Amino acid sequence: MNLHQFRFVQEAVRRQLNLTEAAKALHTSQPGVSKAILELEEELGIDIFARHGKRLKRVTEPGEQVLRSIEVIMREVGNLKRIGEQYSAQDSGTLSIATTHTQARYVLPAPVAKLRSAWPQVKLSLHQGNPDQVARMLIDEVAEIGIATESLADYDELVTLPCYEWEHVLVLPAQHPLASKERLHLEDLAAVPLITYHPTFTGRTRIDTAFAQRKLNPQIVLEAIDSDVITTYVKLGMGLGLVAEMAVRDRPSLTHREAPTDAHGDTGELVVRPLGHLFGHNVTRVAFKRGAYLRNFVYEFAELLSARLPRDLVQRVMRGEHTEYEL
Repeated sequence: MNLHQFRFVQEAVRRQLNLTEAAKALHTSQPGVSKAILELEEELGIDIFARHGKRLKRVTEPGEQVLRSIEVIMREVGNLKRIGEQYSAQDSGTLSIATTHTQARYVLPAPVAKLRSAWPQVKLSLHQGNPDQVARMLIDEVAEIGIATESLADYDELVTLPCYEWEHVLVLPAQHPLASKERLHLEDLAAVPLITYHPTFTGRTRIDTAFAQRKLNPQIVLEAIDSDVITTYVKLGMGLGLVAEMAVRDRPSLTHREAPTDAHGDTGELVVRPLGHLFGHNVTRVAFKRGAYLRNFVYEFAELLSARLPRDLVQRVMRGEHTEYEL
């Protein structure tokens, strides 16, 4: 029984029981993977996988229990490596961050720069994907910390904490009639072409839910994952943009209006109207793999992300001592 066998079993499951793909991922041969799995099954005296000929068809009931044990073993092996790295080279290593495009583009630059200044020997690796991909990268230990608005809290394998709240805003031309309306309603938005995020990104589910509850069918003419793309098409006159507030917060070319003002003037100007009263507030969360050992610079990066994430709180949550914390 050895770690290679455990890795082969894990990778076979990750690759939907395709041993050829598992072998490619592990940089070895398909017969070698098959042989190692058979040897482990023989040693344990059970079948981890049910087979049809030489093909794996499904994980057996005892195999499910074996997989849970292998997950614990491999997680602790990873923890041992991180502990060794922590104490053999306490000011160096690699911090792998999994996040969405919006977080990477508009939220992370400042904390990443601060961490780099405080820990100049630490390398940073940024992995971008949709929220479910962020969760999977944490579970598969491709990344140590994940940041996203959607999905992270849905995975039992992850420990998550709220990081900050934000709302959607409307980006529209200054001369548009809605720019000077005292209070915007969902009916106003449903009557005009809209440009917003892809359904799996940046709080889009709140937008869809709000319209559905009022039995309204918004005219979504374009979906994108990039707020700058959305704003570009607003400038081209395709529609009004629904974007995350952090994407426009520090944009000098956009005028933020809490209340109506005279919209006459430069026809190229875009203005921003807050929409928290229509779509509510979203919570961006940070996540870690449950049971993982976190190095010092991971704790510091969490604190840089939000003052609400002090080291002692994250440590308590990782130990399972503090599970009800919310903003």
